[in-house]
Amino acid sequence: PIVTFESSDGTRSITAAAPDGGALADLCDDTEAPIPFSCRSASCATCHIEVLEGAESLMPPEDEELDVLDAIGAAPPRYRLACCARMKPGSTVLRVRAQNED
Repeated sequence: PIVTFESSDGTRSITAAAPDGGALADLCDDTEAPIPFSCRSASCATCHIEVLEGAESLMPPEDEELDVLDAIGAAPPRYRLACCARMKPGSTVLRVRAQNED
């Protein structure tokens, strides 16, 4: 799969190949994608993303992710958390945009 990460203001983007079934968080770390993460600073949902293309290429969200998305008023498949979202195996294209400043 090919993933494009866009900054919240659209001025920066990174495109990378994702391993089958890989976590978006790992790919963000590996590529320095413009998606903010502040999980260790008690700022859950900073990695909130909008799925612009290819929502079907992500595994369904689990209960923990659904609870956080519900709390911030964002519903899948259009919105996900990059820390929880995992790619399905197979060739596809995914394009996401950060919803918070990095």
